[in-house]
Amino acid sequence: MGKWVQGFPKQHVHFVNDNTFCYPSGNYVIFIDIETKKKTVLQCINGIVGVVATNIPYEVVAFSDRKLKPLIHIYNFPGLTRRTKLKGILLEDGSFLDETDIIFPQSVPKDPIYGPVLPLSAIAGLVGEEAETFRPKDDVYPFLHPTMHCWTPTSDLYVGCEEGHLLMIHGDTLKATVLNKIEEELPLDGRNLISPVTLVYQKEGVFASGIDGFVYSFIIKDSSYKVEDFLEIERPVEHLMFSPNYRMLLIQTDKGSVYIYTFGEEPTLDKVLDACDGKFLAIDFVTPGTKHFMTLTHSGEVCVWWMEDCACVSKIYLNTPATVLACSPSSFCAAVGTVGGSVHFINIQDLESPQVLGKAFLSESSVQHLVYDQRGIFLLVGTSEGKVFVINAKPSSSFQIIGFTEVGKDILQISTVSLLETDIVEVLVLSPLPETGRSRLEMFTLPMLLPQVSATFSDERGRLRDEFIHKYLYEVDHALSSAVLDFQSNKIYGFCNQVPYICSYPIPEEYLPPFLSKCFSQSLSLHSSRRFGGNLATEIFDYSQRLLTFLISTMEEENDHLSTTSEVSLDLGSETEHTRQKSSIDSSQEELVSTDVIKEIPWIQQKSQEAIKKEVNLFSEKRKEIKRGIKALAKTVLKMMEENETVDNIAKLDQREFGLDLEELERLHDESEEEVAKMRKDAEMHNLAKSYLAELIKKECWKSMVVKGRALKCFHIPYVVENFPMRGRTDEEQKELERVLQQKKIEAECLKLRKEVVEVHSAISLVKKHHEEDDDEEEEEDKIAKQANLPNYLLGSLSTDFGVDTSLLTNQLELHSREEKINQIILLKDIIYKVKTAFNSEFDAAYKQKVFEIARVKERNVRIQEIILDLELEEKVWRPEFEDCEMPERTLVVENEEITARKHVNPWQKAKAELITIREVERRLQSQSTDTRRRALNDMMGGVLEVKKEDILRMVIPQPPFMTKPDALWTEEERKQFKDYEKKVKELNEERDKYRKSLEAELKKLQNSIQESTQNFDEHLKRLFERRVKAEMVVNQEELKINNLVFSLLLDEELSSRELFLNNYLAKQQQEKSQTSEAVRKSREDLDVYREQYDNLLAEDKKEDMSQHRIHKHKTHTETTSIVPFGERPGSGKLNKDNFAQLMKAMDELDNINNMPEGLDPLVWDHFCTTRRAKVENEQKVKQKAAGLMEMVAFLRKRVEEDEKVQQEIEKVFHELILIILFEYQMYFFKTQGQKKVASMMESKEVHKGIFQIEWEHKKMEMEMEDLNQKAWDIQMLFFSRDRQKLFTFATTTSS
Repeated sequence: MGKWVQGFPKQHVHFVNDNTFCYPSGNYVIFIDIETKKKTVLQCINGIVGVVATNIPYEVVAFSDRKLKPLIHIYNFPGLTRRTKLKGILLEDGSFLDETDIIFPQSVPKDPIYGPVLPLSAIAGLVGEEAETFRPKDDVYPFLHPTMHCWTPTSDLYVGCEEGHLLMIHGDTLKATVLNKIEEELPLDGRNLISPVTLVYQKEGVFASGIDGFVYSFIIKDSSYKVEDFLEIERPVEHLMFSPNYRMLLIQTDKGSVYIYTFGEEPTLDKVLDACDGKFLAIDFVTPGTKHFMTLTHSGEVCVWWMEDCACVSKIYLNTPATVLACSPSSFCAAVGTVGGSVHFINIQDLESPQVLGKAFLSESSVQHLVYDQRGIFLLVGTSEGKVFVINAKPSSSFQIIGFTEVGKDILQISTVSLLETDIVEVLVLSPLPETGRSRLEMFTLPMLLPQVSATFSDERGRLRDEFIHKYLYEVDHALSSAVLDFQSNKIYGFCNQVPYICSYPIPEEYLPPFLSKCFSQSLSLHSSRRFGGNLATEIFDYSQRLLTFLISTMEEENDHLSTTSEVSLDLGSETEHTRQKSSIDSSQEELVSTDVIKEIPWIQQKSQEAIKKEVNLFSEKRKEIKRGIKALAKTVLKMMEENETVDNIAKLDQREFGLDLEELERLHDESEEEVAKMRKDAEMHNLAKSYLAELIKKECWKSMVVKGRALKCFHIPYVVENFPMRGRTDEEQKELERVLQQKKIEAECLKLRKEVVEVHSAISLVKKHHEEDDDEEEEEDKIAKQANLPNYLLGSLSTDFGVDTSLLTNQLELHSREEKINQIILLKDIIYKVKTAFNSEFDAAYKQKVFEIARVKERNVRIQEIILDLELEEKVWRPEFEDCEMPERTLVVENEEITARKHVNPWQKAKAELITIREVERRLQSQSTDTRRRALNDMMGGVLEVKKEDILRMVIPQPPFMTKPDALWTEEERKQFKDYEKKVKELNEERDKYRKSLEAELKKLQNSIQESTQNFDEHLKRLFERRVKAEMVVNQEELKINNLVFSLLLDEELSSRELFLNNYLAKQQQEKSQTSEAVRKSREDLDVYREQYDNLLAEDKKEDMSQHRIHKHKTHTETTSIVPFGERPGSGKLNKDNFAQLMKAMDELDNINNMPEGLDPLVWDHFCTTRRAKVENEQKVKQKAAGLMEMVAFLRKRVEEDEKVQQEIEKVFHELILIILFEYQMYFFKTQGQKKVASMMESKEVHKGIFQIEWEHKKMEMEMEDLNQKAWDIQMLFFSRDRQKLFTFATTTSS
């Protein structure tokens, strides 16, 4: 057994006793003492440990292995001795499904407007037995998914679910209760505990842990709980567990760390186990390998451990995925390889605080191997792409990258031989050859002076030259998994998984040439491993001492350098793209480059770029010379081709003969043709698929529409009016409509005939009361007039505004039967169709008007354009056009301007187009040469026979030729000609001004006319837009009516289906009720008969007891005490035949003559035995009768419960049937109340109208009163002078 084992829990941790817990790790079960932190390990001899369980009272540990048929091992603790071994049993898991009551669902809601929401069986129209168990396929109830649980002392169970619910299950009734969470006013620091990970019971509730690193306390009271913070842990908590004495709480994180929280006056939280972040990938000893070692995880966590007890000394995080670790033998340094291709160097001189010295970004492929040679001179880095990098391992050289060499991919091992007596390091690299089943061995040599002469040994790209490092390649016939060199470097030792021994391969003395560097497997011999000589151990010990002395001296020098090294981390062998480009850009580009993302360049790519730049600079002149030669050759070939075009056809060469490589040219031509044919085929298939899809869309959305959807836009305002796209009516719909219309006409005629019959019978009474009839007719006419003037909201439809007749519709409150509702739906659909048709006709008229307006505008624009050209104005002519939404058919036509790709033209099409162009040019030239009259007219009069009025603006009077001379040199005749010239110019200017003004007036008139006509159209379209809104309101209103009717039909159908099902179910339950009642009656009768028999048997037994008591009263005390013939009566219960047989066998033994007391008469003994046997048999019969009586009572109770259950089902059915009847009555009541409400509203409207009339008359009388008062006041205040009084008196006298 090992001294210690280091591992971290991935499963739950278990307590063994109050102070010890355990967990599985690999092949071991690790026990940790909480107080002393001491570890004890128990190994599983069958491999990896599976599941672990503990029994705390007995201090027993059980664990299983991971075999197909697992074994369970049980050990004592703390002795760790095995108690037993059990065979594993495979248990099948099950699930419990809680089915809901489908017949009478309890959670069905009730809509207050549309009535009850019935079960799914009623909606499906099922009325038979299948309705009792019907559930649709997509009907999935939301199940809860329990993830954790904990028990309480009262046998209750708290269950946490994945959905975040907390349940409490009562142990007695198994009833589950969902606990309600009491929300805090302020959330816990913005945290939201959605789903706890684990639960553990506490006094006031439970402890719960979440993924946020907190332990919460759920304070449970009644059916609610409150969440409080209890403890904060740095990582998500995965498991909680109390110690057996409930003094400590064990907390396990997802990482594997274990904390112990101790309760008390001063609670404490201790970290018992600090786990690493992930699995261990690599391990190595810290030089000299006697005290410490290092480990590496995938996340980049590097740990330093104490070798004695595996205590963690320190940690450092690289924060990058890592792959491999190696410690330097010549310095306190360690190298870590990463997935990204970097090597990080760590200073471990101070083991308690390691530091990162720097990193070397070698390549973009991951690092798989890190190997130091024995003397710590070189560090060999193997990558996944098959490159081995050589780095100077000494920190004093800043870990110089010397170069790399290429080997086979998937390197299995890198081994070295570095002897003190030599100045070279032999390196052997093993890689597989999976296609041949062989192995590949590559060996090369590195001199110690390589760091000083690295530039000579490597090329510009950093690749080490094979001839300088003496690189050789070997192949062996076996698939080796490991290979090493011996110290003499003349043999290779390899281990093969296929054979159970070590192979040795001698290296040939005559090496092959380095550039050939390959030997065949036949030249290598296979030998089995041999035992070495006796003095070899002494030699190895001496060499180890000398090597250790050398390493110590080297380590002292390098450690001195490490102690003086600054703490600044350096990137070795890599630079960023920003740094590399910064020196080659000017100041104007610095700002642009600084905004780019800085990308780090690996060392190998950097060396390649430097080599390329150097080669470009070195061979730039040569490249220019080659380019010039190629250009000259191309010119020569072109010249030869031009000369070839001028020679005769017999001497002319084919164009393809000018190619330098005709076969390659033909091959490329064939390949290009094949590729073109393939691309053409793919394009044709793609176009065919697109065409098919376009045809389907066109057929569904365009061709099937009788009225295509289109829009109309205004000229000047942002109004858009759309029509109603309409499909044609099918023959079936047309027949249904005609049938309904015919039925409505027949009903109207029947109603008319009924009225006529009634009028004939009452004709005599109508004649007698002629004037009363006249009054009634007047009232009917008024009533008809009033009905005609009713508003739309009282008529129930707005469709009358579009000229649609609604007289055939039935009043909504008078629709009772299913057929009436279906006919109403058909008529409403016809109204919608007519409304849409009426609006579309108005839309088509407006569309034609816009077409006419655009044509008129284009016609006027022709004259406007002429006037603008004549006036030389810079105005733009407004040209209205139809948009794509107004002419959607243009979307289905692809114009040539829309095709961005270049059209493929066949050669024969191209030749045909050229021929047509040549013929057209010849025809035009020929027509121009024969038309002499037109050419003469153009030369003499500008192509016209008379001067038009429009030419006045362009007319120019030529100046006399003498105007070029000075005025003093003019003659009299010339002066007269000049005056005539000025007069003509003046007259021409006046005519020109008049014509210009007339053109401006015409232009303005045309523009005003266009503006006026387009504005009138916009006003018309605005009104059409209002009609569109109103038509949409009508359509929506009628569709709402249809939906209500459809819902009413569905509801009636569902109610009828439900009622029929309930009646069938009621009949079934009543039949079952009669059966259960009969069974209960029969059971009661059987129970009474059986109870009577039991009472009789019990009375006989008591009577026999009394007789036996009188007989044995005369026995002596010694006899009664020495023999207990009957003893105590056992409790009643059912005895099987085996027990009765055993009892009779015991009675036979008691009846033996040997058990008879001394001095007793044998006859008395025989009588006693007979009596005792009869007594026992009677008691047995009594017990059997009592057991049967209990079973019959239980049976009767079960029958009574079944009868009560059936009675409850019947009551439920009656209750629901009553609800359905009440709902139907409620609908009828609503209809009646609706009619009364409408009548009341009409009456209220008339009353309000009368009130408004009275108020208006009252205001009118108040205004007249104010007017009269004002007049009276004016009369009173009127001033009469004496003259006016005399005049008034005179006028009065005269009039009298």
